[in-house]
Amino acid sequence: MAAAWAHPRIQGILCITAGMIVLSLGDSLIKLLSDAYPLHEIVFGRSLIALCLAMLFAHFEGGLRGLRTHRLPLHLCRGLLLVVANMSYFLALAALPLAEAAAIFFVAPLMITALSVPLLGEKVGVRRWIAVGIGMAGVIVMLRPGAEVIEVAALLPVLAAFCYSLMQMITRRLGVTDKASTMAFYIQLTFVFVSAAMGLTVGDGALAGDGHRSVQFLLRAWVWPSPGDALLIAACGCLVGFGAYFLSQAYRLAEANVIAPFEYIALPFAVLWGFIFWNDLPDWVAILGIAMIAGSGLFAFFRESALGRRAASAPSNR
Repeated sequence: MAAAWAHPRIQGILCITAGMIVLSLGDSLIKLLSDAYPLHEIVFGRSLIALCLAMLFAHFEGGLRGLRTHRLPLHLCRGLLLVVANMSYFLALAALPLAEAAAIFFVAPLMITALSVPLLGEKVGVRRWIAVGIGMAGVIVMLRPGAEVIEVAALLPVLAAFCYSLMQMITRRLGVTDKASTMAFYIQLTFVFVSAAMGLTVGDGALAGDGHRSVQFLLRAWVWPSPGDALLIAACGCLVGFGAYFLSQAYRLAEANVIAPFEYIALPFAVLWGFIFWNDLPDWVAILGIAMIAGSGLFAFFRESALGRRAASAPSNR
């Protein structure tokens, strides 16, 4: 039993599960704050906290000298991709119900499955390609093309999912040489610099206007947070600090197409947080889209597991 728990794949699955639960709660807190504070202010505050946590993790993983890396360009590219992914997703949260935004974003594991072929050299069979297609169809359902106007904010999680998928491809390559704490450190450092730059350039709120909620969330003026809201921002930082570490560790320990489907654990939690905080429950269209996206991702995982067991039991030709 102990040997099973020590297997890298099992540890990776546990890490991704814990990471997605705490990150989904952090997303809920950001949505709670989205009506009063600009996105870049929230991200700046939470990233400072998360950066301190990343340094603490690095200390326990062998010291701060472990933060040195010979692959800085890859770290910066990974950080910028996650900045775009997170910013796009958070902007969607300001205008969409949490469960719907999360469901559209969670086409990302299917994108990871698809991108693992050209970028990581992993093999994906016909059935899993069909699953990817069904998941993409689920996104179209969530976009509600039969409605008079497609909510533009619903396209933001799609952009977020694509950037996130590319980011995880880089994570897989970096994980060969760099620790999870090192990757988390450079992610949060990138967030701090980008959000600070946004605060200095658009933090006066002059460009916010009275338009779309997502635009206001992006360009609203910086304001000093109340003590209660400051605690919420600090809580966001703690959640994202632990979540980013767990995610980085998960993709270091196991193959991308094994880990990615477990990210769907965040979907039921998004529904739960949405109900608890806003009394939101998805309608039948959203439920259909969620089922298509999550179902196709889970099929891809179980198919991969079956193929893995078959390959392991096959006689060796050596």
